[in-house]
Amino acid sequence: MSHNNDKRLFLIDAYAMIFRGYYALIRSPRMTSDGKDTSAIFGFTNSLIELIRRERPSHLAVVFDVGVASVRTVDFAEYKANRSETPEAIKIAIPYIHSILEAMHVPNLGVEGYEADDVIGTIACKAEKEGYTTYMVTPDKDFAQLVTDKIKIYKPGIKGAEFEILGVEEVKAKYEIEDPKQVIDFLAMMGDSVDNIPGLDGVGEKTAKKFLKEYGNIENLLANTDQIKGKLREKVEASAERGILSKKLATIICDAPIEFHQEQYDLEIPDFEQVKTVFDELEFRRLYENLYRAFAPSSTDSSDVKNLAGFEQVNVNNGDESRTATTMQLDLFANYEELDRATETKTTIESNDHLYQFADTAEAQRLLVKNLMKQRAVSFDTELNSLNEMEADIVGISFCYRKGLAYYVPLSENREEALQTLEIFRPFFEKDDVIKIAHNLKVDFKILQQYGIQVRGAMFDTMIAHYLLNPDGRHGLDYLSEVFLQYKPVAIETLIGKKGKKQGTLRDLSVEEQTAYVAEDADITWQLYELFAPQLKKEDLEDLFYKVEMPLMEVLAKMELEGVSLDKAWLEQESRDLENDLRALEKTIFELSGEEFNMNSPRQLGEILFDKLQLDPKAKKTKTGQYATSEDILQKLSSKHEIIQHILEYRTYQKLKSTYVDALPLQIDKDDNRVHTTFSQTTAATGRLASVNPNLQNIPIRTLRGQQIRGAFVAGEGKKIISADYSQIELRLIAEISNEENMIQAFQDGEDIHASTASKLFNIPLEEVSKTQRSQAKTVNFGIIYGQGAFALAEQTGLSRSEAKQMIEAYFETYPRLKKYMGEQVVKAQELGYVETVLKRKRHLKDINSANFVVKAHAERNAVNAPIQGSAADVIKLAMIKIDKKLTEQNLQTKMLLQVHDELLFEAPIEEVEEVTQLIRAEMESALETKVPLLVEVGAGDNWLEAH
Repeated sequence: MSHNNDKRLFLIDAYAMIFRGYYALIRSPRMTSDGKDTSAIFGFTNSLIELIRRERPSHLAVVFDVGVASVRTVDFAEYKANRSETPEAIKIAIPYIHSILEAMHVPNLGVEGYEADDVIGTIACKAEKEGYTTYMVTPDKDFAQLVTDKIKIYKPGIKGAEFEILGVEEVKAKYEIEDPKQVIDFLAMMGDSVDNIPGLDGVGEKTAKKFLKEYGNIENLLANTDQIKGKLREKVEASAERGILSKKLATIICDAPIEFHQEQYDLEIPDFEQVKTVFDELEFRRLYENLYRAFAPSSTDSSDVKNLAGFEQVNVNNGDESRTATTMQLDLFANYEELDRATETKTTIESNDHLYQFADTAEAQRLLVKNLMKQRAVSFDTELNSLNEMEADIVGISFCYRKGLAYYVPLSENREEALQTLEIFRPFFEKDDVIKIAHNLKVDFKILQQYGIQVRGAMFDTMIAHYLLNPDGRHGLDYLSEVFLQYKPVAIETLIGKKGKKQGTLRDLSVEEQTAYVAEDADITWQLYELFAPQLKKEDLEDLFYKVEMPLMEVLAKMELEGVSLDKAWLEQESRDLENDLRALEKTIFELSGEEFNMNSPRQLGEILFDKLQLDPKAKKTKTGQYATSEDILQKLSSKHEIIQHILEYRTYQKLKSTYVDALPLQIDKDDNRVHTTFSQTTAATGRLASVNPNLQNIPIRTLRGQQIRGAFVAGEGKKIISADYSQIELRLIAEISNEENMIQAFQDGEDIHASTASKLFNIPLEEVSKTQRSQAKTVNFGIIYGQGAFALAEQTGLSRSEAKQMIEAYFETYPRLKKYMGEQVVKAQELGYVETVLKRKRHLKDINSANFVVKAHAERNAVNAPIQGSAADVIKLAMIKIDKKLTEQNLQTKMLLQVHDELLFEAPIEEVEEVTQLIRAEMESALETKVPLLVEVGAGDNWLEAH
């Protein structure tokens, strides 16, 4: 596009672009440190700035819908009635976007009762008469009807794709029509589910295109329905009136009450100070520089800035001291090269000022180490040739301590030579007073340990830092780079090929290419460190980060390297037993259903349950047209027919077999015959650890069959497995945190809390509580923590809804302080936007003030539950750090192996079992100072099943 024509008007369809920005970031929303979802604002503003930078429009405006589109609802009340509730993040975005547009001097238009489409259509038609070319910036297909030689659609690219301009020829080709105006007939015939335009019955996209070729418009089609064959004719004739109405609804109005005054649309220089104020509040760190850059003249075409704010281009050396603010801003532009060097927002490595050097001789490496030892902090990144840290080799390491400056040290494939090179760097890694920074530091920590190098001193993991700042977000390095630094790192696939057999490794590349790729990671990590370190301080998260999460990272690294021994023969026997159970269950199920079918086909199962056995006349179907047979649906049917329990049991056994019994032996490391899981500190938003590859935290232990799997986790020769488990830690913590005296008393007196609750609920002496009553009280005790209502409680206990409601009311009468605490938590979340655990771990709840009842209720449940679950996670993490420290100090050979929720697993030499059991119990029970005693059950045995 030529930028020299100064009659180029860009009209932005505000809501279409705001929704697009919001949904582009839906999987990983942008959040401010206080939990505000700014995805919609960021997506829209980023697109606007990019448009200005790329197209330099001479005239620009943003158009909003204002009020209800009464011009259409008068004719058809259901118009757009099926639109779902606008997401909260978009509602809060609008005032901010208005402020940004105001600060940028971009007009924001709209006419009460008319849609943005009508306003855009009207202005475009009026501008056309005055010789303007108008670009309608929108992904909305309806606008195609307005396209002429001077009015075009500017369709933004999605996910980095190029934008697309649709002129007359493009529209004609896309819809297979002779004239863009026929788009109205196209929409009238096929309808539009998005806008709830009904259209003609039985007419889809293909038929609409066919009709347009034959009849040209909907009126002609309806006058000639006798030429349509069969059923379709009936459908079209019966919906003819709707078709004509649909045409009216689909037509964009070009005479809305708005004038086109061109001077109002002139692109002006923004009020940078005002923009910066809004951006600072939204924590848009780099967008400001992008905006600045978007308005700066390119070296090739300085005429672009002419008349940006009604000022001629300023000669900055004219000696005139009385310069206006706008002149000053242009003055800044004149010094643009300097600004360009001073700020570092670039898009990719090609356009980013950087100096990445490699050190591939011992002499260069010694100089580098000398330099690193002088720094306060250094980020580093080990590049591996495999994702499996247990078998990976280091290809090279990069270091960075200043933005844009990084060094790369390639390592030889020969292990001896690699060790010699690493020896040069040992003093740096073991120096206590240099902060070592890495992203997902545990990987580097473990791999260096396997090369005989122990990383010591203060450490900073940028992945964990971001997790503490935004537990619900994504924490990958490339993602954080794009969000916080507006910088897109080099993708490994572009260097070594796509995943698959033909994919190479970094070693196939030249040392220069390796340097660019690996050094870039250290540079990005350093820049993220500079952002996140002060943020942790501001958010009062430093103690949690430096005293809990970073020391824990080292403990977890040890546990992962240690692994746990598995008894293969035990699992093979278990597999055979489960296979027999599955065959027997299948036989029973086939007898009950009266025929054989494929148990693993949801379609066939659905047909048996709902067509043949008629278990639910209102059975739901999935999008593919088959019956839904998920576990929760089957659970609800369990009282209808005995076949259901057998099917559920079949699924449980099958999952046990495939996920654990048959899969675990494949995960055994061939070098040490042990399984090495990985513990993730950044997966669960609550603060709990997650276990992956394999996941050892999900082994179902409620069933006998599930428990059997634990028998495969065995102790080595001359050793025992020790299991230590917190008893009812969440209940104890809710009593502690809420200061609920009745509950605290029961725990202090060593009472069975469920029996104690039952005796209070049913108003009977403790010794008279029946098994059923205790079980019901237990369900309420745990249900309350998870914010369960009467409906869920009734389903679980078999009580009626009104009985369940009474029980909840009685519960809160019994524990009034608990009820008060729960109310306070919700209010706190509404005021602050987050709740906290005992160690100040934050959980942001962006939907706590939502207008949507369901969404709000979910956030309120989290407001109560997150501090409890999170505090339980805090407590066990503290215990792990303390136990590890004691085991090291006392030179004991016992190793911590696994953490599974509230349980820790150890492997101890037989002679240490007694001493270590006492040590573990003491450290776990005193991990946090509490009024409510934290009780721990400890057991030992030859395997996990015996120990637990």
